[in-house]
Amino acid sequence: MAWPRVRLVVTADDFGYCPRRDEGIVEAFLAGAVTSVSLLVNGATAESAAELARRHRIPTGLHANLSEGRPVGPARHGASSLLSPEGFFLGKMGFREAVAAKDVVLSQVREELEAQLSRFQELLGRKPTHVDGHQHVHVLPGVCQVFAEALQAHGVRFTRLPLERGLGDCTWLEAPARAFACAVERDARAAVGPFSRSGLRWTDAFVGLSTCGRHMSAHRVSGALARALEGTPTGHALTAELMAHPGYPSVPPAGGCGEGPDAFSCSWERLHELRVLTEPTLQARLAQDGVQLCALHDLESKRPGEATLATFLESSQP
Repeated sequence: MAWPRVRLVVTADDFGYCPRRDEGIVEAFLAGAVTSVSLLVNGATAESAAELARRHRIPTGLHANLSEGRPVGPARHGASSLLSPEGFFLGKMGFREAVAAKDVVLSQVREELEAQLSRFQELLGRKPTHVDGHQHVHVLPGVCQVFAEALQAHGVRFTRLPLERGLGDCTWLEAPARAFACAVERDARAAVGPFSRSGLRWTDAFVGLSTCGRHMSAHRVSGALARALEGTPTGHALTAELMAHPGYPSVPPAGGCGEGPDAFSCSWERLHELRVLTEPTLQARLAQDGVQLCALHDLESKRPGEATLATFLESSQP
């Protein structure tokens, strides 16, 4: 095979959330199972995580957070549409509801994004390799435009577009999880315009909404990549990103973004993802399927014969 069928970036989200999460993420990176991480700069262990990234030369991006914990920008010092009366972000669904009701002041979103980008620079001494959104906040209506403009201003080229083909057929997802994933996809499709106009780039395909936590398995990851390849001409290759959340379970009160670790972080599901990613079964399956792991900087220039994002979007229309 002259070229791989898929060049796959495996990104571990929530780096900097807690010591045990970070331990598992670094373990997965050193095992060659993770190729990129996204750092929460308002996470409890952001500083030590940044040191780990420097020590092990881990490609690191910003996991922009507008939904969990405390802010790092001007909102810390007064009332803000981004925060509850207690001074915390509004939560995964609370922030979405506030955006839908047009209660979120977008200039305050820009201030917080700028502050997180600056904090990342302080921690790592460089700009992020990419910026994505914690709980996919970066593709929300209105927010995506602010997000795209901020990244363009800071010279960040890569982001994440959480469009995963075939979600409606993923019967193992519980109804609430499937509804949330499909809502994320709708928002992501609408964000293509603002992202493109700002010159942002992303992988041709995305996997992770159907394989999160206990739902991850070698079979399902392979199946999701196969769905992404459907309709791709023979001899063409795709670039793809697998979103993952590996780590050892958090032990309260350590961790979180100012409110302590959440239930998902304390559960066995993080460890399950770590085991699936690092066990030989997945690596053998990916190799058999013609999948080559890489980092985002390896995608700076596409190789001859690779498919385009336009091809993927056209073939993934519902």
